[in-house]
Amino acid sequence: MLPFKQLPVFLRPAASCLLALGLAVIGANALAGAADPAAVRDGYEYYQVGDLKATRPGATEPALLLMGGGEWPHQAFAWLAAKGGHGHFVILRASGDDDLQKELYHDVGGVASVQTLVFHSRAAASDPKVLEVVRQADGIFLAGGDQANYVRFWKGTPLNTLLDRHVAEGKPIGGSSAGLAILGGHAYGALDGGSMVSEEALRDPLGKGVTLVDGFLHMPYLQQVITDTHFNARARQGRLIAFVARLRHQGHPDVVGLGVDEDTALCVDGHGHGRLFTLNNGFAWLLRPDGQPVRIGAGKPLDYRGVRVTGIGTQSRIDMRDLRVQRPVFETIADVRGGTLDLHGEVPPLLVIHGGAGVERAQMTPQIEAQARAALELALRNGHARLKAGKPALDAVTAAIAVLEDDPLFNAGRGAVFTHDGKNELDASIMDGSTLAAGAVAGVQRVRNPVLLARAVMEHSPHVMMVGAGAEQFAVEQGVKLVDPAYFRTEKRWQDLQKALKEDAAGEKLGARLAALKHFGTVGAVARDSEGRLAAATSTGGMTDKRYGRVGDSPIVGAGTYANAACAVSGTGWGEFYLRVSAAREICLRMAMLDESAQQAGQAVINDEIPQMGGDGGAIILGADGSVALPFNTEGMYRGWIGADGVPHVAIYSGDPLALPEPAR
Repeated sequence: MLPFKQLPVFLRPAASCLLALGLAVIGANALAGAADPAAVRDGYEYYQVGDLKATRPGATEPALLLMGGGEWPHQAFAWLAAKGGHGHFVILRASGDDDLQKELYHDVGGVASVQTLVFHSRAAASDPKVLEVVRQADGIFLAGGDQANYVRFWKGTPLNTLLDRHVAEGKPIGGSSAGLAILGGHAYGALDGGSMVSEEALRDPLGKGVTLVDGFLHMPYLQQVITDTHFNARARQGRLIAFVARLRHQGHPDVVGLGVDEDTALCVDGHGHGRLFTLNNGFAWLLRPDGQPVRIGAGKPLDYRGVRVTGIGTQSRIDMRDLRVQRPVFETIADVRGGTLDLHGEVPPLLVIHGGAGVERAQMTPQIEAQARAALELALRNGHARLKAGKPALDAVTAAIAVLEDDPLFNAGRGAVFTHDGKNELDASIMDGSTLAAGAVAGVQRVRNPVLLARAVMEHSPHVMMVGAGAEQFAVEQGVKLVDPAYFRTEKRWQDLQKALKEDAAGEKLGARLAALKHFGTVGAVARDSEGRLAAATSTGGMTDKRYGRVGDSPIVGAGTYANAACAVSGTGWGEFYLRVSAAREICLRMAMLDESAQQAGQAVINDEIPQMGGDGGAIILGADGSVALPFNTEGMYRGWIGADGVPHVAIYSGDPLALPEPAR
C-alpha cells in the first residue's frame, strides 16, 4: 500500500474519509466489546451492540423461551426476537461477558440492539441506570450460570419487580440453564453452594441441600411448575421428582415438574401453546405425580409411585393451561422405592416384520416354507426379547433385521442378490420415530449387517446417509463387522443372475422381466416399545442384475422407511415407484393429517396409488395406538408380528390366516 503522501492528490480526500470511517468503526466495535468502566465500579458490567435509538419494527407479544442449557437453537431465538417485535433485547447474567449478545445480534439477528448486564452485587439490582435499561427492554433473556447468585442478587429487589412487570406488560422473556431454573413459580436455588444430584435428592428430599425458593418470579403458566435443566444429559429425573415430592408435601398439591434437555428450547406463546426446538434430538419432560408421596421424612429416602413422565418432542404440542400434550413422543412411569428411581413404560410392546413381497407359490417348496417361517419366528423372538427387557423400539427393529440379514433365504445381508457385474451391493435404513433421527447406507459390499451400520450413521455421525467405500471406512471406525465379499455368495442368487444375463443377451428388456418376476426381496421391521416410541428399519440386496449403482427405496428415508410419533412403515416392492410417491412417509402423513387408519392409508398407497403407476409390492404399518396393517398386492409376502405375550404370528401367502393385534395403548 502506498504511503498517504505518495497517493495522487485527487485520491487523498477519499482516503482521508475512508481512514476516518475505519477508525470510527474500530472505535465503535471496541466500545461494544468492552465493559463500561463506570458500571464495573457500581457492581455490574454493561455491554451493548446495535442502535439503541432505533424504532422497534413490530409489536411485542407475551412469550416464554424455556431452554435447558448448552448451544442455542437459533430458530427458537429467532422466534423470541419476533415476539419482541424485533426490537431491543437485554441479557441478564451474573457471570461471563458479552458473548451471548454477539450471538443474538450477529448470528441469530432480527433485533435492533442487545444490551448485557452482568451482576456482581445485590446493590446493582437497585441501580437506577440498570433499572432503566431493563424497563426499556422489548425482550429479556436470563443467561446460564449459578442460580444462587440470581436469588441472592435479585429476589425482592426493584429488578425483581421490573421483571414481573415486563411480563405483565405482554413482553417476552426467556432463560437458559440457571436462567430457566428461576422462571418457575418454585425454583431450585442451589443455595448450598453445590448442585444437587438425583441420588442425593432421592435419598433425603427434605435435606438441607434441597434449597427450594418460592415467591421469586411470577411467570404466566409456570406458577405451579418447578423447572430443571441439562435434564437427560445429567440424569436429573430423580432430583426433579424429589423437588416435586417436597413441594407437594409442603402444601403445594398441584405442582408439577418440567425438565428441558441441553441444546433444546420449549417456546410457549401468549396463549400457552408450546412447541420444541432442538439441535440434538432433545426433549422437554413433563412430570405429573398422582397425589402425595408414599413416604417422605427428614433423613429418610423417598417413596413415590406413579409419577407420569411425558416426552415432548419437535412433533409434539403442549398446552400449558391444562398441561395436555398432543402427539407425545413417549410416556413412561417413574416409581421411587427406598430412594431408588425406576422408569418403566406401560404401553404393550409390539413388533412387526416382513421378509419381502413378491413371494410366488410356484417357486416355493415345503422346505423353503418351513425355513421361512422358522426364520421369521426367530427374528420376532429376538426383537421381542429386547422389548421385554425394556429396551427401546430401535433395539427391537435392529435385532429382528439382523437375524433376517444373516439368513440366506432373504434378499438382504447374506442372501443379497447379485448385480449385473456379479457383485453384491447392500442398502439399509433406520429411523427413530420419537426424534425423527435417521441413518442409511447404500452400495456397501463388505458389511455383514447393513442395518447396524445404518444405525451407527444415525447415532454416531452428523449425517443421514453414507454410500460405498466411504460408508465401509466409517464401518471400520465404528467397529461394525466387515466380511469378505464371498460371504454373500449363495448358489441360488448366482444362478438367478446367470438366468438374468441370458435374458439380457436375448434382448429382453429389464422392465418387462421385473414386471413378470415380482420378487424384489427386502426385509423390514417396525416396533413400538413400552414407552410408546416407534421405530422402523429396512434392509435389502436390491434387484438381480441391477446396473450403474442403482439404488432403490429401501435406504431412502421417506420412501422405503419412515417413522414419527404417530406411525412407522417399512416397504418392500418395486423401489422406483416407492421413491416416486415417497410411499412410507405418505402413509404416515395420511394417518396423521387425514386421520386415516393404518389399513386405509396402506390401501391407498400400496394397493391403489403404486399399482396405478405400474408398480407393486407391500408394506408393514404400525400406528402409535397399536394398529397394524400388512398391505401387499403380490401372491405372497413374508410377514409376522409379536405382542406382549411373546407368541409369534407369521404368514406367507395372501390367503394365510393371520389375526392382527387389537389397537391398545
